Amino acid sequence: MTKPQIKTALPGPEARKILDLDARYVSPSYVRDYPLVARRGSGMWVEDVDGNTFLDFAAGIAVVATGHCHPEVVSAIQRQAEILIHMSGTDFYYPLLAQLAEKLAAITPGDFPKRVYFGNSGTEAMEAAMKLARYHTRRHRFIAFLGCFHGRTFGSLSLTASKAVQRNGFGPLLPGVSHVPYPDPYRYPPERAGGPPCVGVEAIERLFKTAVPPEEVAAVVVEPILGEGGYVIPPPDFLPELRRLTERHGILLIFDEVQCGMGRTGKMWACEYSATVPDILIVAKGIASGLPLSATVARADIMNWPGGAHASTFGGNPIACAAALETIRLIEEKYMANAARMGDYLLQKLSDLPAHCALVGDVRGKGLMIGIELVKDQKTREPHPEARQKVIRRAFEKGLLLLGCGESTVRLMPPLLLEPEHADYAVEVLRACLEETARREGRA
Repeated sequence: MTKPQIKTALPGPEARKILDLDARYVSPSYVRDYPLVARRGSGMWVEDVDGNTFLDFAAGIAVVATGHCHPEVVSAIQRQAEILIHMSGTDFYYPLLAQLAEKLAAITPGDFPKRVYFGNSGTEAMEAAMKLARYHTRRHRFIAFLGCFHGRTFGSLSLTASKAVQRNGFGPLLPGVSHVPYPDPYRYPPERAGGPPCVGVEAIERLFKTAVPPEEVAAVVVEPILGEGGYVIPPPDFLPELRRLTERHGILLIFDEVQCGMGRTGKMWACEYSATVPDILIVAKGIASGLPLSATVARADIMNWPGGAHASTFGGNPIACAAALETIRLIEEKYMANAARMGDYLLQKLSDLPAHCALVGDVRGKGLMIGIELVKDQKTREPHPEARQKVIRRAFEKGLLLLGCGESTVRLMPPLLLEPEHADYAVEVLRACLEETARREGRA
């Protein structure tokens, strides 16, 4: 299959039945940009309950790194399901838990002994990292960045500063968390009139002088590439400077690689582009091709908490571990290199968008983590969320699954097995949707 097949008006009759059921019984806290009701998936493709097929450039929010139902991952899951489904690594031992921990210790940055804690989701991994940082340092404060997303449970939500709705009504949150602006080369370029505002490391140093004693800070938490906040790639000196700052004050550095890790950027970890090593790294999403699994990887001398200090009944489930080991093998052997190659291919095809479409302010990315930021005016760079939603909805109607991030960015995060014909079709649809939206606004 090279192109989507849309057989019904969207949503189709079977999809409408599920939408009605969902509206009646499912939490209204979920947000869906368009009415896709998935029935099955294979590789780059998703089929809905009415038989319509879609090219997937969302990958289950960057989760199905090896594509939908990769046959080798499926086989690994099936083999393990016949042997042992659950035992709980909290109270018992089993081989896959230790073997996956060994593998993660080997492939994460840093030439030093490491230990691994397993959970089920990115927010659980961040909660573990926060508790560990407090336990190890005996300090209570954290510094995080505006725009970053680290989860929605209370500790991680205290770090998250992506959308106000995620916090509204849930306070008070964890005390002692301060936020500073994330360095965004598009929003805060040094050449803009008036100079850039205080962002990144400079903003943290200002905090240390005015409001936050550095000797009370347990950790600085950051996404090496901003995910939900807009697929922002910081300046190349940002992470190294941040590392130097934290080391100077005895503060731990935590990298959230939940979205930008697992080969998505063309390297196993996004922080490898700056050769910066954290004290703690968290990973989830693409680690197990769709099964719930996360990991908090820390220096062994940091992860020295005692038995019973932290645990999870389901974290490191045998089936999820089997899927993760197979996923890592596939990423290492072929899909990481493919992400780098196809990312360059896509960026080259999209690079002229700002010159040809007045809606597009910026195109940026690493590997298959690409953002297209839409603006109301290219000079003022004012975000245009309404146009972003129109483009995403229109793409769905043409058989292309996309999601947004930040205020007005369309993100491209396909499975890492993307091939040129998939990329070509996606670019064709994107251009058509952008041109159509621009025409309707009189900006063609």
